[in-house]
Amino acid sequence: MAPPSEASASPAPEIASTSASGSPEPSTSTAEASTSAAVDPAAARMERWKALKSRAKKSTATNMKEVYAERRRQAVDPSTNSKLQRKKAEAEFKLARAEALDNGLDFERKRAWDWTVEEAERWDRRVEKKKKHVADVAFQDYSQSARKMYKKSMRELNPDLEGYAKEKAKLLKDGQVVETEDGELIVIDKDGSFYAEKDSLAFVENKPSKEAVDRLVSDLKKAEDQRMRKRKGGDDEDVTYINDKNKQFNQKLARAYGQYTKEIRDSFERGTMI
Repeated sequence: MAPPSEASASPAPEIASTSASGSPEPSTSTAEASTSAAVDPAAARMERWKALKSRAKKSTATNMKEVYAERRRQAVDPSTNSKLQRKKAEAEFKLARAEALDNGLDFERKRAWDWTVEEAERWDRRVEKKKKHVADVAFQDYSQSARKMYKKSMRELNPDLEGYAKEKAKLLKDGQVVETEDGELIVIDKDGSFYAEKDSLAFVENKPSKEAVDRLVSDLKKAEDQRMRKRKGGDDEDVTYINDKNKQFNQKLARAYGQYTKEIRDSFERGTMI
């Protein structure tokens, strides 16, 4: 029996060539890609809803933790914490001093190593100022009281540095340059609006800002309220005190023993006290 010919024995290559030369059919990967491109909107919304639900659950848990922590902080008295911190600082201070003494070291000198010279001097000035303030609290005389009020007003004074800088820049631009006897060149204003002298009248035309006027009005109201608080008893009140502290003390005595001493005080006023 004769072997088959090459044309009849190789049909597979012909099929492959035909499929290669003809129009290609859509493959499985292309179909999967087209299927994934058209995602179901319901499934997408479901995934988004699940993500939002998980985020809300996590936020709720975090909020509950913060609420419990805030409640625990509110349950603790702040003064208790401050006392504990102060006691801890005192214990650490005593322990450090005991260790320094056991080692034969100068404790104050060792403490000074932790600060610079500027910090130490600033602290000494602060301590000295505090001592003077404590010693200066009591009433001495009216001149001393006026001085204290003046110093307090100066501490509360807030000058308008920005406006001052603008006026000074204007002076340097429009002012007159003169030479002193020492050969120094200075700038002066012609009308005395910035550097006023005894004969200067430029302050008459000065118009303060609305903020400055409001600040002046508030200061006057504050001073008037303080005066009215001191005189809240009225002009007809009997002055039995020398200062506010003594007045408060007398009021406490009157609340405690006034009902028992009323007859004696009335007898004093009538002049019938034996």
